Amino acid sequence: MTSKQRAYLKSLAMTMDPILQIGKASLTPENTASVAEALEARELIKINVLQNCMDDPKEIAQVLAERTKSQVVQVIGKKIVLYN
Repeated sequence: MTSKQRAYLKSLAMTMDPILQIGKASLTPENTASVAEALEARELIKINVLQNCMDDPKEIAQVLAERTKSQVVQVIGKKIVLYN
C-alpha cells in the first residue's frame, strides 16, 4: 500500500464510528471471526480497544491483520483501522 492510498483510507476512516470493540478478554476467536465478517462486508473498518484491555492496540492490530489477511491502515491511541 502506498502512502497516498494509506492517506486516502485514513481520511475515509476519520468520519467512521467504530463498529467493533475489543475488551478485557482481548482477542478471542469470536472477535477475530467478527472482524473477518465485517471486513468482507465493508472493506474498511474501525475497531475500538476498550480501557480494560491490557494488550497493546498495535499488537492487537498486527495479529488481527495476520489472521484476517487484511492491512493495518493506522492505530491511534485505542482505535484501529483495518482495510481488506
